[in-house]
Amino acid sequence: MDAGGPTGDAPGPLAALGTMAATEVALTDALDHIEMYTREGLLTLLWHGEADRRDVVLMAGGAMGGLLGPGRGLYQRLGVELATQGLGVIRVGYRVPNDLDLCVLDVLAAAELAARRGARRFVTVGHSFGGAVAIQVAAALGDMAEGVVTASTQAGGCEPGELLGCPVLHLHGDSDPILPHAASEMVQMLTGGELVVYPGAGHGLVEADAEIHELLGRWIPERFARSS
Repeated sequence: MDAGGPTGDAPGPLAALGTMAATEVALTDALDHIEMYTREGLLTLLWHGEADRRDVVLMAGGAMGGLLGPGRGLYQRLGVELATQGLGVIRVGYRVPNDLDLCVLDVLAAAELAARRGARRFVTVGHSFGGAVAIQVAAALGDMAEGVVTASTQAGGCEPGELLGCPVLHLHGDSDPILPHAASEMVQMLTGGELVVYPGAGHGLVEADAEIHELLGRWIPERFARSS
């Protein structure tokens, strides 16, 4: 696996990781497990679909990290489903959860790795703290960003959302005891886009799992289809 810096003059996210070693194993025909060892910790990528897909979804967890996302393992299920539709999906396990700058770098490094293999368009998805990560990554990707999804997002760190030029979808429960849905309302004021509030749903959005799965199973592919 090529985990070095980009071919241009300026070092990119992959080079900034300072990777000391990297390992990639095919778990199944449609899922690769990548580990990148750095001085700040281990960066883990679970990559659904063919490695050379043009359209790639980047999925980021919350402040405690994790690879499954909200709901009942929503990221895993969407990864399997979207891969069958010809998309690539990368679930990112942060090196240092809750460090916003490092977590954004982790996801940008995943995007660069995908771009080296053929990716040209991205949708970013983030839960809780990961909402700020998803927004910052999309802002950094610029025209390569086709959409952003936040779920139970925090407001802090989402200020770059005013720079986004792509569709944004915010999801939140109205019974969230950790981050009230007013946080998504504040972020929506920066980013525009749509806000869906789920009655009775908490921070993990388990109560709205089926509805969110169905919505994202449509919304994400539509972002790529409309820009084709």
